[in-house]
Amino acid sequence: MANIVNYAIKFLQQLKQKYKAGLKTAGLTSTDHRIRFLNAKTVQIPYIIVQGYKDHGRSGGFNRQDLENRYFTKTLEHDRDVEFFVDTMDVDETNLALSAANITNTFEDEQAIPETDAYRMSKLYAEHIALGGIVDSTVITAINALTLFDDYMQKMDDDEVPEEGRILYATPKVFKLLKQAEQITRTMLVTSNSGAIDRSVRSLDDVSLVKVPPARMKTAYDFSDGFKPAAGARQMNMVLVHPRSVLAVDKHAYIKLWAPGEHTQGDGWLYQNRKYGDLFIIDTRKEGVIINAD
Repeated sequence: MANIVNYAIKFLQQLKQKYKAGLKTAGLTSTDHRIRFLNAKTVQIPYIIVQGYKDHGRSGGFNRQDLENRYFTKTLEHDRDVEFFVDTMDVDETNLALSAANITNTFEDEQAIPETDAYRMSKLYAEHIALGGIVDSTVITAINALTLFDDYMQKMDDDEVPEEGRILYATPKVFKLLKQAEQITRTMLVTSNSGAIDRSVRSLDDVSLVKVPPARMKTAYDFSDGFKPAAGARQMNMVLVHPRSVLAVDKHAYIKLWAPGEHTQGDGWLYQNRKYGDLFIIDTRKEGVIINAD
């Protein structure tokens, strides 16, 4: 029967691939196997506290220091669901999985993936502020774009944020300014067989560059019906982040297609989709996030 199939499990690999391809913030998704779920919505992030060296005594023996295992405990708060009523004639009863997949693909592309980006960006901003971070409001121009980037990189270097793996999220406007920056060296790749010229800027000083639509980079959103910028929301222009500084978990919990007669809402099929997730800045790694906003 249709109601015993959880398509979130059946489509797991396809959903992962879709999110990897379409989600702008996919690079933040946590893959650390040490992160553990205490229950459906509570996660623990392990960290170790160690003390430093002491002078070694030549008379023998070592200086024993304390070592402590601790956990940050976080609760996922972005719990979302949607339901669609689908006319009987719009569902192929011989291939329910295909019908469920078609609805899921459209919904994920047009609603779920953009909302996930928007939520993650706004939560990154909220967490940054809550942990005492200061948002840079310098107006970005072609003259100062690269200088600002260098300043952000130096700050992370000073704070000993790992160099490898940093990601710069930027609006298309900022991308254009970076390409026009006075100090940047341009390399054009001409494809020999077609003559096409590739002027894409995909990385800068080994930092991955990700272009994000401005609608997904607001500081706050109203999630009461889908998502839209909240009143007074600011536009984020650049976000430099190291993925190890954040915990981003996004789970598909439930996707089902209920057959006529298995519900009481009419002569048709009932599609239900629920997922939950969240993003947190890890308290001890807050230096790994720098934001520029209007």
